[in-house]
Amino acid sequence: MPRDGGGFILTPEEKETFIKKEPLSQKWIKKYIGAAEFINNKDRYCLWMVNADPQDLHKCPMVMKRIEAVKEFRLASKAEGTRRFAKTPWLFCQIAQPDGDYLIVPKTSSGRREYLPIGFMDKNVIASDLVFLVPNASLYHFGVLNSRIHNLWMKEVAGRLKSDYRYSKDIVYNNFIWPETDEIVKEKISKTAQMILDARDLYPGRSLAVLYDPLTMPVELRKAHETNDKAVMKAYGFKGNESDDEILAKLFQLYQKIQSKRG
Repeated sequence: MPRDGGGFILTPEEKETFIKKEPLSQKWIKKYIGAAEFINNKDRYCLWMVNADPQDLHKCPMVMKRIEAVKEFRLASKAEGTRRFAKTPWLFCQIAQPDGDYLIVPKTSSGRREYLPIGFMDKNVIASDLVFLVPNASLYHFGVLNSRIHNLWMKEVAGRLKSDYRYSKDIVYNNFIWPETDEIVKEKISKTAQMILDARDLYPGRSLAVLYDPLTMPVELRKAHETNDKAVMKAYGFKGNESDDEILAKLFQLYQKIQSKRG
């Protein structure tokens, strides 16, 4: 969460202007991604000055002007917590950026979609507070979270913003019961998960909003998801012909079983 009054955020045009006028600033300009940017394939950037050399910052008047604006914004805040961060006006207020690549999960997503659009992200892309991060995630994690089972769970327990789903790390993710399985099954799910990514790659430049629109979802992507669904269903012990209600009933049974053990 930046709490910057917009001081750290750059449009593609502003990014080019910064680099042209102050080439040194390029090392602090990172791609910045929230739910809207991720789902709709839009570009936005930010000034990310973690571990920046103060002397280098002073060589860039445009950057310093932005830092000064952030400080003034924070000092003017009614929130004491925000005012405290005026002491470090070159940094975001809350920093949760992982050291490695990560899985990105939008906090809000359209209720029309059959699958929650998630994906892997490079560590150099800065995630905003409008998405959740899963550090050190594998293809196996991607496959399970992209499955019909996880989507049914999410749709049942997640909050709502009008007709959109509001994902929650505490209610949805932390309470989700993962299958008890072995490395052989995990490898199978990893392969079906890669099929989803490969199917997306057949449509370069297309946004996830387009690819996951139920009216325009490509055949290859749908087949990849169906294959992944079967692999994940099998990991949970389902035969594959169960209804949504039957799947949810078993998930809640598993949840209650875990809760009773924690007692």
